[in-house]
Amino acid sequence: MRRPKIVVIGGGTGLSVMLRGLKEKPLDITAIVTVADDGGSSGVLRNELQIPPPGDIRNVLMALADVEPLLTEVLQYRFTNGTGLAGHSLGNLMLAAMTDISGDFVTGIRELGRVLAVRGRVLPAAGQAIVLKAEMADGTIVTGESSIPLAGQPIKRVFIEPEDVVPLPEAIEAIEEADAILIGPGSLYTSIIPNLLVPKLAQAIVDSDAVKLFVCNVMTQPGETDNYTVSNHLDAVHAHIGHHLFDYVIVNDGEIPPQVESKYAELGSKAVHLDLEEVKNRGYEVIADKLVLFRTFLRHDAERLSHHIYKLVENWMLRKR
Repeated sequence: MRRPKIVVIGGGTGLSVMLRGLKEKPLDITAIVTVADDGGSSGVLRNELQIPPPGDIRNVLMALADVEPLLTEVLQYRFTNGTGLAGHSLGNLMLAAMTDISGDFVTGIRELGRVLAVRGRVLPAAGQAIVLKAEMADGTIVTGESSIPLAGQPIKRVFIEPEDVVPLPEAIEAIEEADAILIGPGSLYTSIIPNLLVPKLAQAIVDSDAVKLFVCNVMTQPGETDNYTVSNHLDAVHAHIGHHLFDYVIVNDGEIPPQVESKYAELGSKAVHLDLEEVKNRGYEVIADKLVLFRTFLRHDAERLSHHIYKLVENWMLRKR
């Protein structure tokens, strides 16, 4: 059987962790990554060089790269001193340089991916930076991805400018050819939904006959998903897109050690509750397993998660034959 084509959509740390597991499977991977980031090094380079923010793209390239660990460490290195250098990661600067050398951001990503022997393709959701805005529960409008979680209000909805941003043709083509489309994990309102607000991108996902999977976050995110259950995450996507998007929802049901829960509670975060009946009543199939590891932070168990994803995709393709 040919290698299944899987499109993974999102941004942030969760996506990168998952991709480290998926790249070990016999899959043809295309990652479509958010370009709404406006904070830190990415925000500075976005404003000064007029390029889409490179940070999430860099993390995904590193996750899919087939290089020595030391090189990965060097490219992820963030300068702490130096006028103009402090705060920048070397990988972000390399991506900015490659964009300048090659003439455009998408070609720059492709060329850097070639240098890093990336297993798969990495594409921005659009060829231009997107401004993310949020309408809060009290009606105020907050501008900027990095400002939204700090607003101190529940999020009513997010939207992008320009509203009619055009997705990359390669991204649409990858979705049309996909056997599986995987969305998440990552910041719900600032990493996941912004991709789905790119009009033709969302429509291509709706029209696709691929199996569609949602990987739910393990913990709530302060300022974005306070007290959210699994069904709340799904309802937020549905409210923004207007479609029942997913066939399967993959969730953690493993226990989180009390000392770890206490550490996250101090930051205003807690485990996302699996309200199983609510999720099933909305028409989703649920795959639940112990999917977390704890080192310095809670992260998805990339190996275990990728195993579930691969088996789902493999079984889907067998049924289609």
